[in-house]
Amino acid sequence: MTRREVVLFMLILIALGAGWGLTVPLSKIAVSTGHRHFGLIFWDTFIGAALLGVVLALLRRPLPLNRSALRVYVVIALLGTLIPNAASYQALHHLPAGVVAVLLSLVPMLAFPIALGLGLERFSLRRFAGLFGGLIGVLLLVLPQASLPDPAMLIWVPLALVSSVCYACEGNYVSRWGTAGLGPMQVLLGASLVAAGLSLPLALVTGQFISPLRSYGAAEWALIVAALIHVITYSCYVWLVSRAGSVFAVQVSYLVTGFGVLFSLVILGESYSPYFWAAMGIILAGVFLVQPRRQDALAPGASIVETAR
Repeated sequence: MTRREVVLFMLILIALGAGWGLTVPLSKIAVSTGHRHFGLIFWDTFIGAALLGVVLALLRRPLPLNRSALRVYVVIALLGTLIPNAASYQALHHLPAGVVAVLLSLVPMLAFPIALGLGLERFSLRRFAGLFGGLIGVLLLVLPQASLPDPAMLIWVPLALVSSVCYACEGNYVSRWGTAGLGPMQVLLGASLVAAGLSLPLALVTGQFISPLRSYGAAEWALIVAALIHVITYSCYVWLVSRAGSVFAVQVSYLVTGFGVLFSLVILGESYSPYFWAAMGIILAGVFLVQPRRQDALAPGASIVETAR
């Protein structure tokens, strides 16, 4: 890469980290007025699918509907959207957005032991040390009474970790079984359509559906902006992987956590204890150790980016 390309890619990487990080406090705002997870998931995936559908139509790329493709859509919809988003939205009702942002950075650590079990990775002392460091960081985040703003929040931390576990499983599924030859945008569109189709009846049955015929406040606009940011940043991330390589692009995970905490401080006015900052530093150091030196990068909530290569 030339120096100009390096500067360009660095700026794009920072922009992607800022975009993904911004979705964390936006999601917190989206749940602030009582909107529930299934209603939020439906509109998030519906908006994303609409935008992706237009893009693929302009590119004249059809959406395959064979059995193998449908299986991929369903798995990615469940592990990459429906289950983790439902857990995240509920956790954000009770936890500071910055805490959720830090816990999301655990995806590579949780993916490592799963990959070992599937035979996709070999044991590494360096990566085991990173996994152990992540555990220490989580314990430092939740155990001291002065860490969380309210000790009662502790019971919601396992729920927030459900998202990280799902994303780790999603990435390993793709690594082990692939995506049936589908491109990343095709997978994301198919998974978004499945997630929207599953979440709509759930939202209607549980009374969580959010009518579009309403006055739009901060929560509604936050949902719309977050959905658009996700699709745009994901598409740009795929482009960056194809141009700069996955080893370079995966560094966005650090920026997502950093910007997620920063925007939560600025937009939501959150404040954190010294234990939080220590935990964040230890967890990010653990993420650095646990990541393989060469890998197909896993984007936050979009592990199917592996197929971009």
